[in-house]
Amino acid sequence: MSYLEYNVKSVPSGLSKVLYLNWPVVVLLTAIASVGFLMLYSVAGGSMLPWAEPQMKRFALGLFLMISVAMIPVWFLRNIAGAAYGISVLLLLGVEFFGSTGMGAQRWIDLGFMRLQPSELTKITLIMFLAAYYDWVDIKKISRPLWVLIPIVIIALPVFLTLRQPDLGTALLLVFGGGGLMFLAGVHWLYFAAVVGAAAGLVGAVFKSRGTEWQLLKDYQYRRIDTFIDPASDPLGAGYHITQSKIALGSGGWTGRGYMQGTQSRLNFLPEKHTDFIFTTLAEEFGFIGGISLLSLYVLVLVFCVVSALSNKDRFASLLTMGIGLTFFLFFAVNMSMVMGLAPVVGVPLPMVSYGGSAMIVLLLAFGLMQSAHVHRPR
Repeated sequence: MSYLEYNVKSVPSGLSKVLYLNWPVVVLLTAIASVGFLMLYSVAGGSMLPWAEPQMKRFALGLFLMISVAMIPVWFLRNIAGAAYGISVLLLLGVEFFGSTGMGAQRWIDLGFMRLQPSELTKITLIMFLAAYYDWVDIKKISRPLWVLIPIVIIALPVFLTLRQPDLGTALLLVFGGGGLMFLAGVHWLYFAAVVGAAAGLVGAVFKSRGTEWQLLKDYQYRRIDTFIDPASDPLGAGYHITQSKIALGSGGWTGRGYMQGTQSRLNFLPEKHTDFIFTTLAEEFGFIGGISLLSLYVLVLVFCVVSALSNKDRFASLLTMGIGLTFFLFFAVNMSMVMGLAPVVGVPLPMVSYGGSAMIVLLLAFGLMQSAHVHRPR
């Protein structure tokens, strides 16, 4: 029996596919989202509106979409990976001409019933396309210069368009997510050493360009760097966010002040308390124990992704699963580092917890792809 025959005959069919879902991941994602509902209810002062109720509806929609995508054969996902990537790039181009502006950035396309952020979708389609590319390329050619240049161009195009919005946080996630998948696919480590050296040179150029005609970053992005280096230098201006975040984190102690008892969030000292800085509200109300508990849920999701990827005999499915797990890791690692002052504030939401429609639905769609790879793996 050939591998293809084995692959086709050994996967579930019809509604029986539901039984083969990676149910621990479904339960863990639901638990994480439930933490988000509780925190959004808290920061609204004990009200389901304006954040908790819409977020619950989005999660229900996203969960339905995740299970629906899981029913799609993984070979079909491989075949449409290029088209999905192309559509996401076109949507990023559409933002240039038709995008709506919010908080000084042009990142969304208004669909009427919701605002779509194409850069969120690109994080997933980029992983799909790169996984399909490395499934197609002969493994002996992966580290040859020409075959390394192609995925670099694939990554660079959406990164460039995202930086134009401007959205430095998402651009960095695209770079790290795409680069991480290249490493997992087997690209030689010397390429990454060269990139690290070039990045060090770029950082130097970024600082030298400040105040010149060829300035590489926006003024507000430089202020974020200044704030990261020394938040106390402007505690009421650029350093206000991170200063208040640290106060909230520290005041929570081991067990926290109690649910809906956080002074920093309830008295509105903490900005963006329902989006980027929601983790500080959690830490203030539930303390170190609450924060580490949420982190443990995230880590468990990663563990199940890695186990599923390593047990999958299909290269595309395995790389897709690892890429989605890596993207998920980057989300919560960057957000938590950001609010604790370990990384510059770059506007990355806390996955499944921060308020936001595009981020939650796209992330659940991504886990639908991971579930498809899991359901349809050879047995």
